[in-house]
Amino acid sequence: MMREGAVRCLDPHGFHWMRYVEWGDEKNPRVLVCVHGLTRNGRDFDYLAQSLADAYRVVCPDIVGRGRSDFLRDAADYTYPVYCTDLTTLLAKLGAETVDWVGTSMGGILGMILAAMPGSPVRKLVMNDVGCVVPKASLERIGEYLGKEAVYDTLEGLQADIRRVSPFGQLTDEQWRHLAIHSARRAEDGKWHFRYDPGIAKNFFAAPLADVDLRAYWNMVHGPVMVVRGEHSDLLLPATLEEMKRRPRTEALVIKDTGHCPMLMNEHQAGAVRRFLLG
Repeated sequence: MMREGAVRCLDPHGFHWMRYVEWGDEKNPRVLVCVHGLTRNGRDFDYLAQSLADAYRVVCPDIVGRGRSDFLRDAADYTYPVYCTDLTTLLAKLGAETVDWVGTSMGGILGMILAAMPGSPVRKLVMNDVGCVVPKASLERIGEYLGKEAVYDTLEGLQADIRRVSPFGQLTDEQWRHLAIHSARRAEDGKWHFRYDPGIAKNFFAAPLADVDLRAYWNMVHGPVMVVRGEHSDLLLPATLEEMKRRPRTEALVIKDTGHCPMLMNEHQAGAVRRFLLG
């Protein structure tokens, strides 16, 4: 049974609500936090959460500016320090001494940053289609749509656009529908929009795009890590994955016929994550 929750967090210009869903026994001390990508939301993890709810309390937040969480007053506050502070506030509310972490794209970077900190509560980390270097070319691709608010007459039109441009691999019609429903919001005029603040693009374009080197964080991560890569991903390149595999206690999984990023919505992908986390 899925439950909804919220936690009040502080940013440089006031308080905001970060909302989340959770699955499994709320008294289970074994907690898994699942964090989504740049423009996505916590409902992306519904399949994975259900498949792990027997073993974990699974908590899936909507990072601020996405999903059902508040939009920030000042778009300049959409930064990794704010996201990390929000997630730390969430961890404090959950009361778990340690957590395991599944992060897709941006959520993987956030998990890596937190796992690299001295005294980190992050025990095991799954980085889904993101690595210690983010190539400029992938950022340029993301920049082609980020912050450009598309408007649709119907939910079906929005869903068709997601399906057309998203290299998520082989999903069922029902799964595409699920992604669309939870990615969409209906405005007062009846039009459909994506459920994220276009203002998150402000910092993305604040400086010229370039490769992002995150090795300083990666080299400080102390626990076991599984790195998942879509076979055709432009964000996690094969050479980066090979470099990451040289770190002790690092496993790798490549998902065939998939780009950025695998959605962890079938038994093969979710089962591999389960075996890593519980093994």
